[in-house]
Amino acid sequence: MPQFRQRQFLEFEKPVKELFDQVAQLKQMAEKNPKMDYTDTIQQLEQSILEKRREITQHLTPWQQVQLSRHPDRPYTHAYIKRMCTNYMELYGDRNVRDDKAIVGGFGQLDGQTVMIIGHQKGINTKMRQLRNFGMANPEGYRKALRLMRLAEKFNKPVVTLIDTPGAFPGAEAEERGQGEAIARNIYEMMRLKVPVICVIIGEGASGGALGIGVGDRVLMLQNTWYTVISPENCSSILWRSWEKKEVAAEQLKLTSTDMKGFGLVDEVIPEPYGGAHWDYEATSQSLKSHLIPLIKELQSIDPAVRVQQRIEKYSKMGFWEEVPV
Repeated sequence: MPQFRQRQFLEFEKPVKELFDQVAQLKQMAEKNPKMDYTDTIQQLEQSILEKRREITQHLTPWQQVQLSRHPDRPYTHAYIKRMCTNYMELYGDRNVRDDKAIVGGFGQLDGQTVMIIGHQKGINTKMRQLRNFGMANPEGYRKALRLMRLAEKFNKPVVTLIDTPGAFPGAEAEERGQGEAIARNIYEMMRLKVPVICVIIGEGASGGALGIGVGDRVLMLQNTWYTVISPENCSSILWRSWEKKEVAAEQLKLTSTDMKGFGLVDEVIPEPYGGAHWDYEATSQSLKSHLIPLIKELQSIDPAVRVQQRIEKYSKMGFWEEVPV
């Protein structure tokens, strides 16, 4: 598991925290008293941690899954790129306004296959989160993403997008620079890209901020993520004029990976380590990579014109409704 100086635990993770603290104390005692052997006790506690993580994972509510998707120790785009890709070269700027740090991307190799990988980046500490605007991209972020996608198309390289955003930045200056147009343009252009496009929700998938890099031949979700038009808190504030009903809103929105798979809005759900992706970056990255490589090969075998048509049909068929005669 990743080692953090200040590992953070959510409210429902407290049973794990208690065991984790006991392990830390025993390791400190072992350092102070080398003659004492705590190995067996530590191993038993670590096994108990694993069992408790498994137990928590099996009984998560939709709101708890939302909390896990936002876990401050959860891996972001750069963490996946570092563990999945070789020879990665980040590219910057939209060639118009500036470089938006909330969206990152560049060429990298997945087992020798060059891909353009693009994703939201939230930042790993307070300073970096402010720099990355908490993963909320401005119009230039989406225009940068589109520039990179077109570059991938020029060199006939697949596109992989990693989605993790609470939404596009809603500030007045973003609207002045054409936030809505930038997202709409990305949706339109992604639908027509002649190269394979795979989208993966690795954390939060909120509204147009996610859709701006979320149109692809295949859409995947990690197990403890969510994907919907509005966050539970904002939904609660609109319907009940308070954030206190956010748990109810999370339940009613049907936003979990299981719900999305059931509705046919995503193609596959990728399992996470027990307790969430933040417990094992390497295992989560390798699990994602093992899904991406065969998908890329499968999509590359399809004629580009056919692939684009299938993509258009895929999104045209989404959703269901009932017509009531007047």
